[in-house]
Amino acid sequence: MTDERLINIEEKITFQEDLIEELNKTVFQQQQKLERLERMYVALAGQVRSIAESGGEDSKSLANERPPHY
Repeated sequence: MTDERLINIEEKITFQEDLIEELNKTVFQQQQKLERLERMYVALAGQVRSIAESGGEDSKSLANERPPHY
């Protein structure tokens, strides 16, 4: 193998390693965001469930209230 070809291969490998590292960081950040969103979803679902189960005046009046465009 010529030196030029070897250098070219080493450059490509270095670029791929950098790209893989950047992709790993992106996937990690997306996973963290997904976990935060899942926690928020569980909390909101619990709030909706507790409001529905309480059968309070708010939930009944909202269910029978007409939308503003009527």
